[in-house]
Amino acid sequence: MRIVIAGGHGQIALRLERLLADRGDRPAGIVRRPEHAEDLAAAGAEPLLLDLEAAAVPELARLLDGADAVVFAAGAGPGSGAARKLTVDRDAAVLLADAAELAGVRRYLIVSSMGADAEAEYPADEGFQTYLRAKGAADDAVRARPGLDWTVLRPGRLTDGPGTGLVRLAPGLPRGAVDRQDVAAVLAALLHEPGTAGRTLDLLAGNATVAEAVAAVAGRG
Repeated sequence: MRIVIAGGHGQIALRLERLLADRGDRPAGIVRRPEHAEDLAAAGAEPLLLDLEAAAVPELARLLDGADAVVFAAGAGPGSGAARKLTVDRDAAVLLADAAELAGVRRYLIVSSMGADAEAEYPADEGFQTYLRAKGAADDAVRARPGLDWTVLRPGRLTDGPGTGLVRLAPGLPRGAVDRQDVAAVLAALLHEPGTAGRTLDLLAGNATVAEAVAAVAGRG
């Protein structure tokens, strides 16, 4: 499969690119800084240079030519202001959906967040509230597309361990944490499991292998 990843230099994206390349897929990552191209090449991914905050739909669609799937893994980051949470976490996800439809790419995975909701209330942290609302609005926009075979993945609090390969994957899980390496492994498995299309799934560390967890939500477990 040729899989194009928006936010190709992110921590989850680089892990995903390595996993995809190792199993024989052809990952490509969209980055806005030329100096990131070397890191993507080292991960086995083709670098695609484009600024998602400035790109037009046809411009992005051209990069998706021949792709079997797209993954939205971009994010403004915890140090960003409210404006960039909207232009990256929300608007860039919608842009990728528009471009995927134009390019005829049906499979769309979006990396969201537990608690994402377009009307989220989080008075203790206005920045985090903006983030949850932006992610929730992006999820809603993607799920409204009948032309996309979408899966929304909502990891819990992200940690940087080596990954255990053991997860919980289901709608409506309680709060918890999960290693970025395990998020990448679940994304890689979801890309090859069409039975998970149309699902919104929370992800935490757990007791099932990635293969078992993905098979269960696809109705094969």
